[in-house]
Amino acid sequence: MPQALFSTFAETCKALESTPKRTEKVKILADFLKSLQEDEIIPAITFLTGRPFPESDERVLDIGGQMGWEIKPKAGQSTLVSKPVTILDIYETFNQISKASGSGARLRKKTVLDTLISRLPEFEADYLLRIIFGEMRIGAVEGVVLEAIAFATQIQLELVRRAYMFLGNLGDVAKICLTRGKAAVQALSVELFVPIKPMLAETAQDVKEVFKEHGGISAFEYKYDGARVQIHRKNEKIRVFSRRLTDVTSSLPDIVQIVKDRILCPEFLIEGEVIAVGHSGRPIPFQDLMRRFRRVHEVQSMVMEVPLRLFLFDIIYLNGKMQIDLPYDERWTQLKELVQPDLLATRSVTRDIDEAQRMMESSIMSGHEGLMAKALMSKYTPGVRGKNWFKVKPVNTVDLVIVAADWGSGRRREWLSNYHLAVRDEQSGEYLVVGKTFKGLTDDEFSTVTKRLLRLKTRDSGYTVLVRPSIVVEVAFNEIQRSPHYKSKFALRFARITRFRDDKRPEDVDTILGLEHLYENQFRYKDRVDL
Repeated sequence: MPQALFSTFAETCKALESTPKRTEKVKILADFLKSLQEDEIIPAITFLTGRPFPESDERVLDIGGQMGWEIKPKAGQSTLVSKPVTILDIYETFNQISKASGSGARLRKKTVLDTLISRLPEFEADYLLRIIFGEMRIGAVEGVVLEAIAFATQIQLELVRRAYMFLGNLGDVAKICLTRGKAAVQALSVELFVPIKPMLAETAQDVKEVFKEHGGISAFEYKYDGARVQIHRKNEKIRVFSRRLTDVTSSLPDIVQIVKDRILCPEFLIEGEVIAVGHSGRPIPFQDLMRRFRRVHEVQSMVMEVPLRLFLFDIIYLNGKMQIDLPYDERWTQLKELVQPDLLATRSVTRDIDEAQRMMESSIMSGHEGLMAKALMSKYTPGVRGKNWFKVKPVNTVDLVIVAADWGSGRRREWLSNYHLAVRDEQSGEYLVVGKTFKGLTDDEFSTVTKRLLRLKTRDSGYTVLVRPSIVVEVAFNEIQRSPHYKSKFALRFARITRFRDDKRPEDVDTILGLEHLYENQFRYKDRVDL
């Protein structure tokens, strides 16, 4: 069988994009999957979901929007190269780009991409860029892909979904289903040291919504401002994996030591949250915790500078037996018997709204984010988001003005859609950028805002358009961080536009002094470190 061409992949994407019908998408995808050779399955599935590499793969392209703008395909582009480009050619090119580092890396990456794109017709090059920037938007969502795998292999959808729970990667699921069949899928189970996708939570507006969905009673846990981990142990072997299924064991020797010394059980997979604490024992900002997770050198010195605490909240595997089909309340009971109380998440089971609200206030005052709410009878469903688990936390917002915008890439290429957001310096009248975001808007809003911004244009670099401050937006965020990249010295974490404030003038936006106050206010309940 000849290798699958990237043109076939692009035609499949075009067909998926052109139909809104889920059943048609499933059949299109199934036909495409059946045409693939074994070594093409994982790259093809990965590309369909808008990634250059599988989800848990640590390789990155590190290609910014500026380069995407510079290499975007030209209208009418066609290829005269006789040898067609295959899916594996694209995958190997991505691998080559990921290895470029050091002086001149950007130029080498651009050269490789330019060469590749010159071999593709315009519409194929467009899908290539969509993969690079994670913006496929063709409807190949997780559920559709799983249905297509089931349709292509005639394996029951429930079995395919269960395989995804255990493998945590759509490409791996497709490969085992397409090449090894139903018996291999049925044999799958939790395997220690193979991370599984974490169960996900919906967002609730308040505790009242939780009680309504959970039948009047729920288990509330502190929502820690930290990093979620799953810890695998078999005898003396211990591994810690991040939420993204990356092995972070070497960066967290103190967590490994806690597990080794204080959880006296030979075989388990447990889940929890790691937070960083200051000298007072209160949490410190998330960005400081991430320095620990990314650290690969001089780890021991960071152990002293940024000490960690572990809070456990679930058990997935214990002494050779899966626990995911047990009700949450039973899993908690097992966990409680396994570990000492100070290693458990703060938790309360209640029917009382006032009690839940008091717990929310206690969580915030302790420096955490809010609450997790869990239905007592819920099973653990890896990788699935639903109303069995809720996250409940206050929303922080500020009013900011757009002072510049970048042209988008992929689906957003025709719009100014990455907005530079600024507060006002009351002393100088200057607007100081505190972050960028493209999140929160619909396609229609992107189009409308682009027209408005172009009317306000003062300078245009071809990629970034500077504009006269005029459009005020309300922006929600999770945390204010110190930033060396902006003149303001601050950056908003997880900024997203919630609404336009056409009722406000640019002069009415929040000030740098106000933002400094909000930043300092975070430390009423958090600690800080100087790194």
